[in-house]
Amino acid sequence: MSTTENETGTAANAPTFPIKLQWESEGTSRIPFMAYTDPDQHKKELERFFYTKHWNYVGLEAEVPNAGDFKRTVVGERSVIMVRDVDGGISVVENVCAHRGMQFCRERHGNKKDFVCPYHQWSYTLKGDLQGVPFRRGVKQDGKVNGGMPADFKNVEHGLTKLKVATRGGVVFASFDHGVESLEDFLGPVILGYFDRLFNGRQLKILGYNRQRIPGNWKLMQENIKDPYHPGLLHTWFVTFGLWRADNKSELKMDAKHRHAAMISTRGSAGKATEGASQVTQVSSFKESMQLHDPRFLDIVPEPWWNGPTAVMTTLFPSVILQQQVNSVSTRHIQPDGHGSFDFVWTHFGFEDDTQEMTQRRLRQANLFGPAGFVSADDGEVIELSQMGFEQKPSHRTLVEMGGRAVEDTDHMVTETLIRGMYEYWREIMEAEE
Repeated sequence: MSTTENETGTAANAPTFPIKLQWESEGTSRIPFMAYTDPDQHKKELERFFYTKHWNYVGLEAEVPNAGDFKRTVVGERSVIMVRDVDGGISVVENVCAHRGMQFCRERHGNKKDFVCPYHQWSYTLKGDLQGVPFRRGVKQDGKVNGGMPADFKNVEHGLTKLKVATRGGVVFASFDHGVESLEDFLGPVILGYFDRLFNGRQLKILGYNRQRIPGNWKLMQENIKDPYHPGLLHTWFVTFGLWRADNKSELKMDAKHRHAAMISTRGSAGKATEGASQVTQVSSFKESMQLHDPRFLDIVPEPWWNGPTAVMTTLFPSVILQQQVNSVSTRHIQPDGHGSFDFVWTHFGFEDDTQEMTQRRLRQANLFGPAGFVSADDGEVIELSQMGFEQKPSHRTLVEMGGRAVEDTDHMVTETLIRGMYEYWREIMEAEE
């Protein structure tokens, strides 16, 4: 079969995608679709963002209150276990037996005195030290010893992989890289201030979990929460009831490396949008006729620690989103699973000194979020459809030029500066020579 050529002289059946990821310029306002679709890029991201030089969220101390309590979770795509030691500390170990590599822990939560691999029953302390190997010295049979481990085998050399751990305000981070910078330096002073605003030393109380699998690249959820102007267009609930609108008083702030960000918004005193707010009512997602069957969803009570803002959404790159949306507070853990999907785990919490009424208020408002939330269901769907578009046309690129092409903090929401900032950092790390 002969190959025809089109008017430009290019073979008609030639591939329509680049061999490697290519940017249109030195900036980051046009992101190649291949950043979301290429499996080699994904493997490189895991190594550079999740397994080296970065802190990753693993959970809350309140999830493991007693000695032996554990939670199985992930760092990147590696299964790990967060556990409360017998001495009260927090350890994080990799869920891979040092013997034959089995993921030995299958329960999501529980309590154990030690970890035992069911395959050959190698036993480990809660800190990951090897403490027992069956038949290590062999078996006596017919007056002689058969089998056993070599004479130079040492338990101390065959423990579980231990991650470096940092805790602050009841939140637990871990890193496979024991040379990683301090958590405080990693967050930077600006973002650390918003972190400490939410996790201010009060004892946390776990209220529940949501889990969902989203068929899209993991970075899209970081982008979604770094995109402050879509909620007033996409989310009918937000724009109609005034919880997050483009005309709210707002600020967007980043750390010095532009990898982390905080979106700060203050709900207008009027609450629900009115017909006079023309910039809001003209968008198709605004539904003036929408009414609540249960008005308690908008039973919002200001809390002293807010210090003004009614919502702060903080993205800590690469692994977690810290949410305060009126009285609902939660962490949202991003767990990659291949270049085209990720698990998204919500941990809803409150504080031990909350009244029963406040706890019920937090639980009620949590219905805004999660897989079937009045708001968040929209995000999962648009991420899935975006990934479908990327896979269909891998040679194309996204356009993130709202608010210009610069990367800077702003005092308004009508911008994509935080996404541009994240990819400025992405390019710095991903394009660095090894």
